[in-house]
Amino acid sequence: MSAILANDVKMDAKAPRGVRPVAADTRDTEAQAALPVAPAAARPTPSPAIVQARRRARALAVLAPLAGFAVFVLIWQIIAQTGGQIPGPAKVWDAAVKVFSDPFYRKGPNDQGIGWNILESLKRVGLGFGLAALIGIPMGFMIGRFKFLSDMTSPIISLLRPVSPLAWLPIGLLVFKGAHPAAIWTIFISSIWPMIINTAMGVRQIPADYMNVARVLNLSEWKIFTKILFPAVLPFVLTGVRLSIGVAWLVIVAAEMLTGGVGIGFWVWDEWNNLNVQHIIIAIFVVGIVGLLLETGLIALARRFEYK
Repeated sequence: MSAILANDVKMDAKAPRGVRPVAADTRDTEAQAALPVAPAAARPTPSPAIVQARRRARALAVLAPLAGFAVFVLIWQIIAQTGGQIPGPAKVWDAAVKVFSDPFYRKGPNDQGIGWNILESLKRVGLGFGLAALIGIPMGFMIGRFKFLSDMTSPIISLLRPVSPLAWLPIGLLVFKGAHPAAIWTIFISSIWPMIINTAMGVRQIPADYMNVARVLNLSEWKIFTKILFPAVLPFVLTGVRLSIGVAWLVIVAAEMLTGGVGIGFWVWDEWNNLNVQHIIIAIFVVGIVGLLLETGLIALARRFEYK
């Protein structure tokens, strides 16, 4: 018995200081596992003052736009009651109910519901804007990528970009011999510049280290575009697209007033010829709402592709 105790003492003496035997470690691990686990710290409950401040902020976020719209309607009503030719909000509302009760009627080529006019304008905007994106975005990539091309096109872009959109309409009528393609041409030439400029700016702001690594790895131009340029420049491209769709929607109304046919701009001009001011005001609200929806959708798309 004494020999066994002596051997145990020798083993303990040989063990490094601070290191416990394996059996003791196993027992400690089992003991720790048997201990009850403390619950995770609960999320602190916000104070009543913070809760009240949040509720007030939500209420103000809802009430502020409503108050602004109410002030706008009040000013509109005051102007209508001063004896001018502007109809009041109630008359415009009654006319809008009648207009939108049957927005897709057809009584002839020049007598169609407001729904058909909106769809026709959107179709023209889609064609002109789509062609501008198809040409403008790749051109912006090339201008931002190659300095010689940027220097060559910079004076042309600076010269043509400030030109009024309606100044391009006679050129379209002369070349295409038709009102419909002329309107599409005007939208195209007016909405292409924001996409070119924003895309080229995004390419120029890519860090030089990225391009140096691409040269060291001897990447092809296609690899540089798909792996470096496109992911980094995508937010700039979407910003240019958002600006361009706003320009396109503004231009189509003025272009359709001059070219005629079916469209929301022609509908406004036709109602003016009929001295129907209520329908003109309805068209103004329709143009604003559709433009707001287009821009809001593209802003949501741009946020979806933002890099955090």
